[in-house]
Amino acid sequence: MVEAQSWTTRRSSNPRLEVPGSDQVLDIPATPTAETRQQNYSSPVSPTVVTAAIIASWYCSNIGVLLLNKYLLSFYGYRYPIFLTMLHMLSCAAYSFLSIKWLHIVPFQQIHSRRQFLKILGLSAIFCFSVVCGNTSLRYLPVSFNQAIGATTPFFTAIFAFAVTCKKESGEVYLALIPVVLGIVLASNSEPLFHLFGFLMCIGSTAGRALKSVVQGLLLTSEAEKLHSMNLLLYMAPLAALILLPFTLYIEGNVFRITVEKSRGDGFMVFLLVSNSTVAYLVNLTNFLVTKHTSALTLQVLGNAKAAAAAFVSVLIFRNPVTVMGVAGFGVTLMGVVAYSEAKKRSK
Repeated sequence: MVEAQSWTTRRSSNPRLEVPGSDQVLDIPATPTAETRQQNYSSPVSPTVVTAAIIASWYCSNIGVLLLNKYLLSFYGYRYPIFLTMLHMLSCAAYSFLSIKWLHIVPFQQIHSRRQFLKILGLSAIFCFSVVCGNTSLRYLPVSFNQAIGATTPFFTAIFAFAVTCKKESGEVYLALIPVVLGIVLASNSEPLFHLFGFLMCIGSTAGRALKSVVQGLLLTSEAEKLHSMNLLLYMAPLAALILLPFTLYIEGNVFRITVEKSRGDGFMVFLLVSNSTVAYLVNLTNFLVTKHTSALTLQVLGNAKAAAAAFVSVLIFRNPVTVMGVAGFGVTLMGVVAYSEAKKRSK
């Protein structure tokens, strides 16, 4: 009969195994804690490389969706910006569900009240307006000029922050907005492909984007109502698609039938629509990842560089004419945005 082995423990030490019939005592190594295992584990990829890859993905997705929208709406002849935006929203809803519920990129959050739902519905309407105006403007304006106008977002943010919340900035912040507007005036006066309706649509898109950020900060302020950006997209995207449905049916007519008929005879259009909708979601996903892996100031700097990169790439691909005054105006606007960011940081 085998005698049972006995265990003893020492205070603040590892377990000890005493072997019967022997003076030998075996020390059992302690099980490492989670922190120790994490410290001992060395990832084959450095954090710097991961961050660089995320930033590169963010740039590619942002520039890619702009170029695909421009190609579809202007060069390919698919002139249905509202329906295209609705496809983007449906794609964001589907991919967000998969990312949160299946891949668990972020914890799932539920809507807790009718009031919170109505707030999200209001944000969805503003979001629709901004995206539809932006896509519509690409039918009439080159991407380079579109990005130049989009760089004026801080100007509209300051206006809406004062109009909605009565929030006043310092004089230095308001002075920094002067070159932001001045640069667009210079670029607009010298833009060879200037189109008034496209310009107004792009202004509306920029203003809508600024209004959404202000209203979002105002409405979802309590801890019970705060939603992660990816969860907010999960709820906003299907609501935005429902809002857009009657508009696309009324304004763009038989767009469903036309799209199906064109898709049957042109597989490349199906590829363009699927790719465009997928990249539209990747814009939101990579924006979250960049925010997670960098600071807010770094995100602002990267955003300014992204606008310049998108304008440069679009000129190379679509060969739209540019003028020295237009490039100078875009540069003045970007310098104003940088000055605005620095002034905001100092004022805080």
